[in-house]
Amino acid sequence: MDAFIAKVFATLSSVKAAYAELQYAQFPYDPKAIQSADQMIVTELQRLSELKQSFLKNHIDDPCSESTMLLAEIQEQKNLMKTYDVTKTKLVNQIPLKDSEIVILKEKLEKTERENKLIERRLNSSGPLSCHDNLQLSKLTPNDFVMFLKHTMKSVRSFVKLMITEMEFTNWDVDAAARSIQPDVVYWNESHRCFAFESFVCGQMFDGFNNPSFSKASDQRKVKHQQMFFDRFMELKYLKAREYITWKPTSKFAKFCWIKYLQLVHPKMESFLFGNVNQRNLVSAGKFPETAFFESFAEVAKRVWLLHCLGFSLNPNGVSVFRVRNRSRFSEVFMESVNEEVFMSPESSREVAFTVVPGFKLGESVVQCQVYLS
Repeated sequence: MDAFIAKVFATLSSVKAAYAELQYAQFPYDPKAIQSADQMIVTELQRLSELKQSFLKNHIDDPCSESTMLLAEIQEQKNLMKTYDVTKTKLVNQIPLKDSEIVILKEKLEKTERENKLIERRLNSSGPLSCHDNLQLSKLTPNDFVMFLKHTMKSVRSFVKLMITEMEFTNWDVDAAARSIQPDVVYWNESHRCFAFESFVCGQMFDGFNNPSFSKASDQRKVKHQQMFFDRFMELKYLKAREYITWKPTSKFAKFCWIKYLQLVHPKMESFLFGNVNQRNLVSAGKFPETAFFESFAEVAKRVWLLHCLGFSLNPNGVSVFRVRNRSRFSEVFMESVNEEVFMSPESSREVAFTVVPGFKLGESVVQCQVYLS
């Protein structure tokens, strides 16, 4: 009986091996191999049928049952090896196809990640400016400036987040970069290193904020001077930076945008992040790079420019910017802390480690600067 069962399993393994060869011959299509495998399947099925008939007629005794069983087991192992060889060959042949699929999927993943970054940037930084729809020059207040500063900082923080993400993607040492901007600072939390980058971006973007239009001062009378800045504010407010620059490529805002990018993004930084300086070359030629990184920067430039226009619309004497010296004592009158943890720790000295966002003076009104406390 054992020998008979061994024959059955050996025959079944032969069917399985033949079926594996039949499947393999389908792709790529090989008619001769298909015919051979098909014939083998038919032969083995006939053998199974004969074994079935022998079992039904009780003709299963074998005088050499031991040798028959060994031969059947050997045949079964050979068939298993044949099945594994076919499967192995099939898998090896699929490797180039799978490699191609991996490349395609990676490209799709990168595209999706870029789209997600763009959507996230729009959600986080390009918040609606509808709260400024009803502004009138005669009714402007310092509170309008403060509200718009908050919108401006949303775009700055979104740009910083994108910049850090790009740095991490290219295996840049983000900690070392943060230390180079603000050395000898001990952060309360690892995530707080973003404030060093915010301080750098704000330092570059708000440089020259005291100067009317970030350019030559106007010779017009103060009332007209304020009206001019308010008109600039309203003209740009409803347009995207790209749309405005396409419309007015030689405008003061366009020049401001180009200059600030070249100041903020060092060529070595751009080359490390993107493998080239194509964006810098386009900006130098007065063209708008079609990248998520530059669009995020352009949104920052637009908000800073609009904030500047709003400030000079509000006060005929303009706006002055101030920063706090490092290691200064914290003052609630002129400062706001970006890290609230410091107030919960009795060990904190409450000294200014560095200024993150500058403060502003509009006449008698003071807008607090934002500082990181040690």
